[in-house]
Amino acid sequence: MSIIEKAASRMGQARAAAAPPAPLEPAIAPEALDHPVAAAAPAARAAGDDTRATHHEIELDLNRMHRIGLVTAGGGRTSLVEDLRIIKRPLIKTAFTKRSNLQNPGNLIMITSSLPGEGKTYCSINLAMSIAMELDHTVLLIDADVARPSVLRTLGLPQRAGLMDLLLDDTVDMADVLLRTNVPQLTILPAGTANARATELLASHAMNAMVLEIASRYPDRIIIFDSPPLLLTSEAHVLASHMGQIVVVVEAEKTTQHALKESLRQLEGCSNINLIYNKSRRMHGVESYDYHYN
Repeated sequence: MSIIEKAASRMGQARAAAAPPAPLEPAIAPEALDHPVAAAAPAARAAGDDTRATHHEIELDLNRMHRIGLVTAGGGRTSLVEDLRIIKRPLIKTAFTKRSNLQNPGNLIMITSSLPGEGKTYCSINLAMSIAMELDHTVLLIDADVARPSVLRTLGLPQRAGLMDLLLDDTVDMADVLLRTNVPQLTILPAGTANARATELLASHAMNAMVLEIASRYPDRIIIFDSPPLLLTSEAHVLASHMGQIVVVVEAEKTTQHALKESLRQLEGCSNINLIYNKSRRMHGVESYDYHYN
């Protein structure tokens, strides 16, 4: 029995339709939270209180997002929306299950893949949008693929300061880089300025302090990290060490079993590892993905 079959045999399943993402037309402005809290190292500051912030917003083109296959609240009760409701439910449940002080917060969720092009950013955005439809939860979507950031690009927005700038410059506040959207429950933190020391920055005490701060600042918030591919850079492995849950996107008929085995090997020691089998064709050419969770 293959490693994929073994994983599937001991995990539950859910399905959701998939379609490749495409860029949107820009329409932009930022969000901010105020009185940021200094992290353990001076290079990073964490999220503060929304109510006292100078608010800036970005306007997502929700109609365009719907046309290219991304989830939107006004998109109706489609099979994609329904299937994502099934997919997000175990993640939300785990996110707010009580954990020991030695475990990473469950509301820190990393979306990754073995290699580029398997649909991790598409899944990250759709999952964030689906959770943002919840009545009791808010979402912070962080583009942590700092070498090849794609969240803003997929949404048709220009790149700007973000995560790397927080870790590099102690004069940059979270209020300077968070982007509040016209989806009330959704906030975005861009990847920021590319840096050759990205791996070391993500492994730093400043990064650890920052993720713990944003995980605990709001009790209803889920933080989704769009991570680099596991087999392309070392950043994904380092980022995984901060996470409470990990979702690995596996592209149907493309991701090899060898690549998946190597990806899972890199995640040894991490708990709550989940699989999305993306772009599988089940009937009449319709793409879907299966979700396996433990």
